[in-house]
Amino acid sequence: MFYQSSQLVLVASWFLSFVFCIRWIRSKKSPVRHPPAVPGLPVFGNLHQLGSLPHRSLRALAEKHGPVMVLRLGRVHTVVVSSPAAAQEALKTRDLAFASRPDSSLADRLFYLSQEMAFSKYGEPWRQMRRIGVLHLLSQKQVHSFRKVREEEAAALVARIRAASGPVNLSDLIIDFTNDLICRVALGRTYADAKGRGSQLGALFGEFSEVMGLFPVRDYIPWLAWIDWLSGLDGRARKIGLELDALFEKVIAEHRRRKLTAKINADDMDLVDILLSLGDSNDDDDAASSSANISLTMDNIKGIILDMVVAGTDTTKATLEWALAELIRHPEEMAKVQEEIRRVVGPRGEEIREEALEGMERLKAVLKETLRLHPPGPLLLPRESMKTTELQGYHVPKGTRVFVNVWAIARDPTLWDKAEEFQPERFLGVGDSGDDAGALDFKGSDFRYLPFGAGRRGCPGIGFATVALEVVLASLLYYFDWEMPDGMSSEEMDMDEVFGLIVQKKSSVILQGRPFKA
Repeated sequence: MFYQSSQLVLVASWFLSFVFCIRWIRSKKSPVRHPPAVPGLPVFGNLHQLGSLPHRSLRALAEKHGPVMVLRLGRVHTVVVSSPAAAQEALKTRDLAFASRPDSSLADRLFYLSQEMAFSKYGEPWRQMRRIGVLHLLSQKQVHSFRKVREEEAAALVARIRAASGPVNLSDLIIDFTNDLICRVALGRTYADAKGRGSQLGALFGEFSEVMGLFPVRDYIPWLAWIDWLSGLDGRARKIGLELDALFEKVIAEHRRRKLTAKINADDMDLVDILLSLGDSNDDDDAASSSANISLTMDNIKGIILDMVVAGTDTTKATLEWALAELIRHPEEMAKVQEEIRRVVGPRGEEIREEALEGMERLKAVLKETLRLHPPGPLLLPRESMKTTELQGYHVPKGTRVFVNVWAIARDPTLWDKAEEFQPERFLGVGDSGDDAGALDFKGSDFRYLPFGAGRRGCPGIGFATVALEVVLASLLYYFDWEMPDGMSSEEMDMDEVFGLIVQKKSSVILQGRPFKA
């Protein structure tokens, strides 16, 4: 018996040795390459290295460790991409593999358990909501239908500036403009305070953006979740969520009452009307629409409304602030674009009409250059690998978080001549920029320039955002000559950033506007 047992042990040992040798040989023939890892601390990993401006910190790390590197944010393994080639592979070549979103406690709390377009996991529910967004909410026809609203709100902004005496806080006025514009388009009316000035959403969405830009400890080190309670993050998120939900309940109730008392033409429908019309065919919020194979719960509807409002307000406000700040710091560029706008519009002194924008190539170049230097989401929203895959020859396990640092790519001196300088001419195909950027657009076809992302998860609201930016910036530059207040020099314009869901200018843009007389 002992002899037989010894033989079995010997055979098993030989078999295990054989299997080990085969695996060792295979590993030598096809080694698994992992991205360069950034050294970190126990437990916390690289969280402490993100700093207050993660897009800048990550560029500095990429310069040392390479354009594809891996960080450990607590327990979360994260790949950071900082080159066009790697971005193209992640967002186009292997777009499907990286099409999902990671878990986010803040998104779950504020975006109705992530049951909307921006933060939901990849799958049929997300595809359905994306289809709704593209076909029903943000189509070219739908964007054009809101033209009158954009023109009226741009004219109202000009009127507020004319009525002011002395320097004006353009940041506050732009917040009012963006909130009123998006509220009219998405919610059907503005939500101003009792005095008729200032949106009720202004402060709320300012705090919302700030909170969404934070890194909750519970998402990275679960056993330290109590820190989020101690820091006040949990309380802030809960308060914002309750206020938003109360607002959307009010908005939806108003729309339902209006539908009962009046027939609404298709041309007069706002985004809430459209969403409710798609969801009303559901008997219990969970049944599929028999007419269009669309299933929308009330949380889906609220989440999509929140997507529309957040994307439309913060992005527009931030981009306008940065554009005005850059033009003040570069008065020669200000003069060139004002000459173009005033030549195209002529001396009529009327509202800027959107058809006139087609002839304003320098204005478009100013906005493109602004978005190159100051992309609203410098790291885009994070993606997550749905399966084990590769990126630039590196092994990427399933469930890996992926950040694309479009801010770093857009300021890479190997890709852009004078990369840190504001030079709108590079997008006109003139001058000595040498970076062949004249034909670049916002749509994610060139991976050197991705202010709105690319691929399945690219921003579907590019059309609405660009025309709104163009009409209001053209209005501000047509009707006023701008300068720093109180004899300050343009070099004194503060260009510091503050990180959030959208990277904002830290200080307000306060300028003196002198009415232009044709």
